[in-house]
Amino acid sequence: MTAAVMLSATAEHDLTDLLASMLERAHGAAQLDRAEAALASLDRALLQQLGASPYSFPKAGARPTRRELLIPADNGGFVALYEIASPGQVVVLAVRPAVEEDYQ
Repeated sequence: MTAAVMLSATAEHDLTDLLASMLERAHGAAQLDRAEAALASLDRALLQQLGASPYSFPKAGARPTRRELLIPADNGGFVALYEIASPGQVVVLAVRPAVEEDYQ
């Protein structure tokens, strides 16, 4: 069974900010292509991987239903914090760029 993936208002805002930041830093077609590829990776991970197997990613905090999805991309990637609301629904709470300090 595939879970429906919903975005919280905060996650939608985060994605808008990430897109604006990537486009602002892009100078030339190659960098725009990299930004587009990073967004495609993010989209694929959130909508396909997360919905297909929400329990397979690391826990984030004390609650077993709060987890993080690490999304690799050329720009270093992203981290999506999400909550498994029910067996059929996952809510993405926040999305941010991944930084080296994230690795444990």
